[in-house]
Order: sequence, then structure tokens, then C-alpha cells
Amino acid sequence: MAVKTKTIQVKSGPDMDVIDITGQVTGAVKDSGLKEGTVTIFVPGSTASVTTTEFEPNLNTDLKRAVERLVPSDMHYEHKKTGGDDNGKSHVRASLFGPGITVPFSKGNLLLGTWQQIVVLDFDVPARTRGIVLQIMGE
Repeated sequence: MAVKTKTIQVKSGPDMDVIDITGQVTGAVKDSGLKEGTVTIFVPGSTASVTTTEFEPNLNTDLKRAVERLVPSDMHYEHKKTGGDDNGKSHVRASLFGPGITVPFSKGNLLLGTWQQIVVLDFDVPARTRGIVLQIMGE
């Protein structure tokens, strides 16, 4: 079995951004030359996550509102005492979603549902550039 690792870059906006990376992941799988296997998509860091959703503006708004209800911005977070930064909510949100997912592929194509895209959820307060690790395994 072959294993190929690649890092892609994404730029996020501040305070919870939803970024569609399906095209970049698809391209990396095709470029790998592997036909059957899995790709693990992982975001290093503790204030972002990777998941799947239907990437469309109204659903992105719904997702942001749901996350705000689950982990409110205006709540007190003890994390601020540690380093003075005000991103305790970002850490909690990322912990709930997790840092990565694994997606199977066959004949070089991701086996996603019709309306399913791979997204990075960046919960951190400032806008930033993130590296997303793709580990493609298969034959």
C-alpha cells in the first residue's frame, strides 16, 4: 500500500469561517495516482476542525447559528486566564467537531454524497492561513 502526504493551504475569515476544500482534496487524490483507498484530512491546531456538510450560504449561516447556541461567544471561558487570549470558545468548538475525517475513494474519485462537501471550520478569533494535512493511502 502506498502512502502520500500533502499539505494544502486555506485562508479563513475571523470568528468562525466555513471553507470548502473539496476541490483541493479531489485534486490531491487525482494527483496521487492512487485509484482505491482513503484520504485522511487533518487540521493541525486546536481551534479548527474538518467535517462534511452541504456547502451553501444559508446552511453555513444555520451551522454558525447552531454553533453559537451550543458554545456561546458571550460566555466566560477560563482559558483567558491562561494566556490572555480570548479564544476559549474556539478551543471548545473545535474539540466538539474534531480535527479530521477520513473519506474513501474509488477509481480516483471521492465517495461523497451528492450534496456533501469537505469543509474546514475555523473557529479562531483572528483571520489566518492554515495548513491542512492530507494523507492519501491506497493502491
